[in-house]
Amino acid sequence: MILRFSQRIGSGNRGVIADNDPIEQEKTMKFNALLTKAVIFHNALDSAEIFRQLLEERWEIDPEDLAHISPYLTGHINRFGEYSTHELGIRPEAYDPKLDVDFTRCASRT
Repeated sequence: MILRFSQRIGSGNRGVIADNDPIEQEKTMKFNALLTKAVIFHNALDSAEIFRQLLEERWEIDPEDLAHISPYLTGHINRFGEYSTHELGIRPEAYDPKLDVDFTRCASRT
């Protein structure tokens, strides 16, 4: 799954590195790995924010349901489209990594 995800995210000719220079090949591989990890992190942050909103609305979130959520989403990615940069100057609020979900029910079953 991660390989397909990385190929979908990454740049280049369907994962084929056409440059024969080992340094350029390494740069391309590291760029693709960094880009893939950035998208996974972004997806995880977005998911956590949605879970927080649901908890604020008094929804009950079952930890077993969270186990089926994947950060390998690509449907929202527009690789070759137009991108807005007006948000670059906006400072986000400090990130609170704590998600108030009781995972002890899941841990006790393993």
